[in-house]
Amino acid sequence: MADLRAGLIGLGMMGRHHARNLHALDGVELVAVADAYGDPHGAAQGLDVLPSAEALIEAGIDYAVIAVPTAFHKDVALTFAEAGVHCLVEKPLAFDIGEAEEITAAFEAKGLVGAVGYIERYNPALQELRHRLADGQLGEIYQIVTRRQGGFPARIADVGVVKDLATHDLDLTAWVAQSDFAQVAATSTARSGRTDEDMVSITGRLQDGTITNHLVNWLTPFKERVTVVTGENGAMIADTVSADLTFHANGENPTNIWESMASFRGVSEGDVIRYALTKQEPLRTEHEAFRNAVLGDASNIVTMREGLQTVRAVEGVLESAREGRVVELG
Repeated sequence: MADLRAGLIGLGMMGRHHARNLHALDGVELVAVADAYGDPHGAAQGLDVLPSAEALIEAGIDYAVIAVPTAFHKDVALTFAEAGVHCLVEKPLAFDIGEAEEITAAFEAKGLVGAVGYIERYNPALQELRHRLADGQLGEIYQIVTRRQGGFPARIADVGVVKDLATHDLDLTAWVAQSDFAQVAATSTARSGRTDEDMVSITGRLQDGTITNHLVNWLTPFKERVTVVTGENGAMIADTVSADLTFHANGENPTNIWESMASFRGVSEGDVIRYALTKQEPLRTEHEAFRNAVLGDASNIVTMREGLQTVRAVEGVLESAREGRVVELG
């Protein structure tokens, strides 16, 4: 079978990493790249830098990776959908709910493979966490807590920390629990002199009753990317900076207690296990998953329908922070 012909639009900070992985991806040939502003990082590697999505289509591609700024996602994605080109769109799917719905509907109507590039899902620690939760290792899930903190990234110019970073946490939380958000409540602030928020605290509840908490900011002088899932059998901690997964089991510590306390169900510290994981670059895994989806196995992609749900949660967070109330998500 001939290699799939891939195209890439957007050669900025993220686009250059997509180009590197597409160049090395088995079963895929990167045949064309496009960016109206040129190739500042030398990602094209000998390919002509085309000016538009239409030019990529004329090059004869099977699928495209969209790595342009979020504000341009809708127009570019709809252009590819009209031409019958499968697409992997960088996160978030779109700038707002209306645009996300339009993109999703267009790809579904054409029967095209559409995915969203939530790279955190492909981190080895979170992939292993999801498998172990699916196998029932934690039993019923009670709570999911995430912390995503660090310094301000110079690449960000058009959105605040909610649409840039918190969108990862909202996506991975719903995916880990296999349940969408039912409600969110958020408080945000802007402390760095920008108009958009640079710090947010979010509490939430999923449709299955799991409670959640998310701390996200650009104002911390160290990098932290942690997900803690607590369930009836213990807790798992996924650190996506080091790609480590640790299991803290509930201990068995019988005590002599009086009758009135006999019904109290607490926990104690049990065994702690850090799992040995195969640590492949998450972006490579993401590209392999999308290639496989184009070939017929869509079991490991973030669908546009999931991406739409995350945009809905993001908009709920911003509304809650703006209006100071709990927002119900239908």
